[in-house]
Amino acid sequence: MAKYDKSDIERRMQGAVESLKSDLSGLRTGRANTSLLDPVQVEVYGAMMPLNQVATVNAPEPRMLAVQVWDKANVTAVEKGIAHANLGLNPMTDGQTIRLPMPDLTEERRRELAKIAGKYAENAKIAIRNVRRDGMEALKEDEKKKEISEDERKRGEDEVQKLTDKYVADADAAAAQKEKEILTQ
Repeated sequence: MAKYDKSDIERRMQGAVESLKSDLSGLRTGRANTSLLDPVQVEVYGAMMPLNQVATVNAPEPRMLAVQVWDKANVTAVEKGIAHANLGLNPMTDGQTIRLPMPDLTEERRRELAKIAGKYAENAKIAIRNVRRDGMEALKEDEKKKEISEDERKRGEDEVQKLTDKYVADADAAAAQKEKEILTQ
């Protein structure tokens, strides 16, 4: 049974780019966007959980996010999770609701956010290259087991490299778009 599976490799590379786009949507550009809080993890009931599993997030105003915590006992944990996410937000608690006013982005904060976008893109490209390495190893293994010829392995390696180039370019484009969005507000 051959180990190399082109569709699996493509699916995993696509997943890395989708994950990057999701991370980038969380970087703020000056407007309140509920996806800004997607990366926030909260320690509740002895486990780390995504914020959206312990609270409802909405944007009642263009420059304000409101987090409605479902269980009053988790309000402090949610505040702590938001603070640890390092999003530059200052939570104001009112009972079970945490209000997050969007501060104006300073030039320094814009550059910082652009750097973070670049870091996210680099992580996605590392993930894509790891998938590439897995694909190349699977091809070599298949050739060693005599399941494919040397020519088939080389063709497969070319395919994997083309997919890698395509998805790395997608990751770069997504990051460049986000950086431009952040820096030109």
